[in-house]
Amino acid sequence: MSAFTILSDPVRRRILEHLSDQALSSGEVVETVGEEFGITQSAISQHLKVLRENGFATVSVDGARRIYSLETTGLEELDQWLEPFRRFWGPKFDALAKEVARGKQKPKK
Repeated sequence: MSAFTILSDPVRRRILEHLSDQALSSGEVVETVGEEFGITQSAISQHLKVLRENGFATVSVDGARRIYSLETTGLEELDQWLEPFRRFWGPKFDALAKEVARGKQKPKK
């Protein structure tokens, strides 16, 4: 399944946003994302399975809990696709960095 197809689902994108902050148990994902979207534990489990099977998340077992973490392998396809567009961002980021550096300089007396 393509990374674009996987991330076209808002539930999966939201799960990844949460996992980018910290590892979460499946129960914690159900509490946050399930309630936000009004979907069941079973539906969340299916989304986690898709993310896990396609390199976007990993799972580890801690007793009876499954702990999910962000895995960046799935994002590589997106990164490669975005590569040609980075030339548009580079100058803007450079200009922003200059402005930030200028703002941090001590004022001249």
